[in-house]
Formats: sequence, C-alpha cells, structure tokens
Amino acid sequence: MLKYSIKRVILALITAFIILSITFLLVRSLPISAAAAGSKENVIRAFFIQQQEFGYVVFYDTPQDGLGELIAEFHGYTESGSEYVYARPILEQYFSWLKNIFTKFDWGISIAIEPESSALDIIARKLPTSMYINIISVVVSVPLGIALGILAGLKKNTWVDHLISTLVMIFISIPSFVVISFLMYIFCFKYNLLPPKWPSPADTMSNKVLGFIIPVMSLSFGSICGYTRFVRAELCEVMSSEYLLLARTKGLTKNQAITRHALKNAFVPILPSILAEFIGIFGGSMILEKLYSIPGIGNLYIQAISTKDYNVLMVDMAIFVTVGLLAGIVLDLSYGFIDPRIRMGEKR
Repeated sequence: MLKYSIKRVILALITAFIILSITFLLVRSLPISAAAAGSKENVIRAFFIQQQEFGYVVFYDTPQDGLGELIAEFHGYTESGSEYVYARPILEQYFSWLKNIFTKFDWGISIAIEPESSALDIIARKLPTSMYINIISVVVSVPLGIALGILAGLKKNTWVDHLISTLVMIFISIPSFVVISFLMYIFCFKYNLLPPKWPSPADTMSNKVLGFIIPVMSLSFGSICGYTRFVRAELCEVMSSEYLLLARTKGLTKNQAITRHALKNAFVPILPSILAEFIGIFGGSMILEKLYSIPGIGNLYIQAISTKDYNVLMVDMAIFVTVGLLAGIVLDLSYGFIDPRIRMGEKR
C-alpha cells in the first residue's frame, strides 16, 4: 500500500503539472489585455512594468520587427520619448511562470478582478465561502441519500421503492442550472421566502443563515439522488446473495441479517465515495455561485475567464485540479483501509 500510495501521489503531481502547463499555454495564446488595469496611461504602463517583472512582456525604445504583435506604446516616459511593449514568446513566458512558482511561489497579480492584488491572496479570501457551502451540502446529502437508498432497497419492488426510484430518475436527469433557477424562482421571487442573492457581510444573521438554504439545496439534490441509487443497488445485490441466505438459515432474524451482514458489506463500496466527496467539495458549484452571486472560487473562475485575468485563472485552476486528483487518490486508497481484503498495488 505504501508503494502504491507513493506511486499515485507522484502520478497525480505529474498529471497536475501537465494540466496546468497546457492551460497556461492555451490562455497565454490569447492577447494580453490591460483595459481593466485602468483608463489612465500611467496606470496601464505600471501594469505592463509588472508584467515585465514576471517575464511576460518586454519594453523597447524603438519599434521592433519580427517580435510579433505590438501590445501597447507609451510616449514621453523615456529620454527617447517613446516605449513599445511586445509580448515575449509563449514558451519564454511559460518558463518564466515556472521559475516564479518554483523559486518564489509567486503566481502573479490580478489585472482585472482586483488590480495589483496577489492572485493567491484573492483565492485565499474566496476559498472559505465555497468550502462552507459545499461541506454543509455534503453533510446534508450523505445521510439523506443513504437513508432513502436503504429504504428503497429494503422495500424493493413496492410502491415505496417505485416512488423513490422515479423521483431519483427525475431529479438526476434535470441539469443543475435548471434546479437552481427553479428554486430561486419559487422561493426567492414568487413567494419571497429567501434572499434572491448571497447576503452581504452587513446583512443580519437571520439573512445570512437563510442565504445558505438555496445553495445547499441546489448542491444536495444531485448527491442525494446519486447516493440513493448507489445504496439501493448495492443493498439489493447483497440481499440476494447466498451468504445472507445462509445467515437466515442459521437462525438470524431478518433485521439481524440486514444490520450485521447486508448493510456492513453494502457499505464497502459506498464509504470510499463519501470520503472522496468530502475531499472533492468544489465540484458543481461554479454555475450556482455565478447565478446566486456567491463570492466563491467557482464564481471567481468564471470572472477570471471572462476578464482574461490569467494569473487568477491559473491559481483557481490549480485548486480545482489538486482537489480533483486528491479525491481520486483518497477514493482508491480508502478501499484498502475499509476492507482489509483489498490491497492496492499487490501482484496477486
């Protein structure tokens, strides 16, 4: 297991490096925009000076041929009277980016969302909000999904099972943005029971608490349906197994056989998925945060793309990639800890 764990971590690091490298090369292929840095020429020039420090652009006193696109030009700042800004080749920008990260862990500054602020600082301020919402949704969805799955499995082929399975198929087929929009229309705009957007820090405590209801409900629906279907399938398979029939013939009651054997064995593949969901708590929250104006990293990701704030985008992407890969590692390793018979990486 130790050898397998080390191998998985190394592969995850390599995968993250490749994903982030490809992302950087793709986004840097887009033109560098300084429009968000300010309308004054001195502010825009200061922005490009910072880009020069990071190794992304280069200044010249005279126009240069063969250097690619001229990004900007400024007059009256030097003895020659003019400055011309050119973007460095993408590969040079890429190696400058790697150098800044590995030597100084500097991911750059924001150029649009919060000009001149560190991209890491922006992510650090936005991250807790996304974590609170997603952790609460996991805490709500896991017990409800498991309870409904157990109920449907124990009441197999009855009206209870058919009702739960039908509702699960309906809700799991509806896109998340439709669920979010429907909840906001009913509870926020039609009946005015909940705030129509994320409460501000100046709002009352009651509004702040009510502000969690729509996001938690929106994120929980999909997880509840997934757990319900998964638990029901596993429990039905275990209930029809031969060893459970043998337990009944030895004198165990139905409830004893279910609690001692059926549920215990059915939860072997279920518990790892619960652990992985606690790790991968950011999945599916981008659309929700955008629609509900939640100041989290999902909303920040969309803002970074639309405003071409490349440095913030790269840090945000790094968070999502790391969380996704970590969830996969935890999911694989947890099988061996939950069931001692499973050992990852063994030859036999």
